[in-house]
Amino acid sequence: MIKSEDLTATDPAVDSKTAPLKDKYGRVTDYIRISVTDRCPLRCVYCMPEEGLPFFPTEKVLSQDEIVKVVENFARHGVHSVRLTGGEPLVRTDIVDIVRRVKAVPGVDDVAITTNGLALPKYAKALKEAGLDRLNISLDTFKPEEYKRITRGGNIKQVLKGIQAASELDFEAIKLNVVLIKGQNDDEILDFLKYTIDRKVNVRFIEFMPIGTDQKTWHSEYVSLDSVFETCRQENLSYHSIKSLTGNGPSDNYQIQGAVGSFGLIHPISCQFCENCNRLRITADGYIKACLYWDEEINIRDVIYDEPAFDQLVQKALNTKPENHEMALAQADRIINHQPTWRHMSQIGG
Repeated sequence: MIKSEDLTATDPAVDSKTAPLKDKYGRVTDYIRISVTDRCPLRCVYCMPEEGLPFFPTEKVLSQDEIVKVVENFARHGVHSVRLTGGEPLVRTDIVDIVRRVKAVPGVDDVAITTNGLALPKYAKALKEAGLDRLNISLDTFKPEEYKRITRGGNIKQVLKGIQAASELDFEAIKLNVVLIKGQNDDEILDFLKYTIDRKVNVRFIEFMPIGTDQKTWHSEYVSLDSVFETCRQENLSYHSIKSLTGNGPSDNYQIQGAVGSFGLIHPISCQFCENCNRLRITADGYIKACLYWDEEINIRDVIYDEPAFDQLVQKALNTKPENHEMALAQADRIINHQPTWRHMSQIGG
């Protein structure tokens, strides 16, 4: 793991006002994902272990002022899109204030949140009024008992109420994140496709990733997203590609003929999207991760208010960013020379 004290003079600081953030492959970063907490009331099977995780103490988590300053630092270099993640971001009592202040940062024109949806009946209206543009809501099944099992205790009725509350507001986009897992929800693909017919949502089918999961389990539960197209063929559902969709997600998007909503496919394994990666991630405890999968991360919390040092560390992180995460190399019996991240998804922010 790279620590802030490892910074060397060979890492040039970027210009403090105008220089865009580029990695060594020329990819420009204009989008950041900030985890505002590692806490969550759920224990989803692909996100954290059944026994849960020890959460960071409050003092270890970025404060509201630190989050805003991080955004200001990135905005100086052309970052205009910010996603707030967790854990579950809506467990923070100051989340509405965070959204309002982040949206007010000069240069930031897009603010989104990824949430489990449980608290949306309470917060959706306030978040919209604070300037939130878009919502991603995790929903892996429509079956109450299966939802309770996947989330280890969640109440799907509350999530559906949250989706309804958000749908009644004028958000630019509402996306439903569906992680496909063999034997758990791959039999509900048709249900999710039909959900888009009369609802203005984008259902995003996401491949199960080997993060915080042993390879044997991942192999047995991985589902290719080709199964979505196969379902369309079996059910004679005519669909067409959508060239653009609001947001920064790496999904390929489609729409069923006559549907109000749409569906998307996110292929981190079978059809990797790394060549167009435009994002950096900040963990709740103040580490910058240039790649979701690998262990490389740098502590930037100590330099948040030191702009030149902050810029140097960000560039150092970009210099470590791989051309491709190669997440599935083990599947092809090839040697992985890097160390996968020690963090679970709930500790990264997805």
